[in-house]
Amino acid sequence: MEGYYQRQLTCLLKSIRPLDTESVESARCRWDGIAKPLNGMGRFEEMISKIAGIQGTEDISLGRKAVVVFCADNGVVEEGVTQTDSSVTAVVTENFAKGIASVNRMACLAGVDVLPVDMGVAGNVCEPGVRNCKIAPGTKNMRREPAMSLEQALEAIHVGVSIAGELKNTGYHILAVGEMGIGNTTTSSALASILLDQPVDAVTGRGAGLSGEGLQRKIQVIREALALHKPRADRPLELLSAVGGFDIAGMCGLMLGGAVYRIPVVLDGMISMAAALLAKAFCPLVTDYLIASHIGKEPACVPALEKLGLEAVICGNLALGEGTGAVMLFPLLDMAGAVYRENSTFAEIEIDAYEKFRD
Repeated sequence: MEGYYQRQLTCLLKSIRPLDTESVESARCRWDGIAKPLNGMGRFEEMISKIAGIQGTEDISLGRKAVVVFCADNGVVEEGVTQTDSSVTAVVTENFAKGIASVNRMACLAGVDVLPVDMGVAGNVCEPGVRNCKIAPGTKNMRREPAMSLEQALEAIHVGVSIAGELKNTGYHILAVGEMGIGNTTTSSALASILLDQPVDAVTGRGAGLSGEGLQRKIQVIREALALHKPRADRPLELLSAVGGFDIAGMCGLMLGGAVYRIPVVLDGMISMAAALLAKAFCPLVTDYLIASHIGKEPACVPALEKLGLEAVICGNLALGEGTGAVMLFPLLDMAGAVYRENSTFAEIEIDAYEKFRD
């Protein structure tokens, strides 16, 4: 099966194309013609123009939105890198389906569907509404052995790609990624250290609230895992297999699928950024299809966004996960989209447009 998944992934990556530059330029011209100061909507003008390039038309659509929350457990939790044990993952995963988690409250107000996916929760998840794509009941302990096999890594990526294609075909216009998995700031910090070429202590934070002693333990565990596996940034599949998580693999796949099926994907915090860095290692063009939402509390967020070439618009010091920061961006995009689609133009109100100067 590994060879099959590898061939499928290679074929998909070859199908990814850059943005439709004509649609991007048409959207920018449309912005410039709206009766407002040039670039008056700031980064939102670039986001809307990017969405036009993704969708291949200046007449963008943001009507149907979904946040896909990938849930999985991580074997490294047995090393004492978290405050809570893995049982929390299953509880919160079911809460997504019940509609009572934080992201559900926010998504309800923003008109966003929440789609929880069990990628590898260790406990039993019985709540209807959770999609069962379980690769295994959690990963292995990366400090002692590879977190997953290459075949499992490829399978998890393909789950994300398939979900992106399915949601595009059923009429969704824009997606966001979220995650739930105790221990996943440890796995994402390990990935970030390699993909950003930064020391472990520079990219590792307190996660859900470690003490100073707990943070040092977490840093040491990651260092030992990287020393054991010696993963490389130019071999993303092996890197994912060694120190990744099924949730990160699923998010990476959804991002690659967004590029394949031309549907924008909004990032959440640091864990999704690690998945985005991984997706970029597979295919640099994937960043054309990604939109940053916020700069989270974890120290890897700023260098990750710089590496991805993306700018976030929300600086709320968020550290909740679940896709909450990404969902927070949707109402802002809707507001910008309303200005873009509905405002009068200078020509319509018979006023001279602003002149552009190149300083």
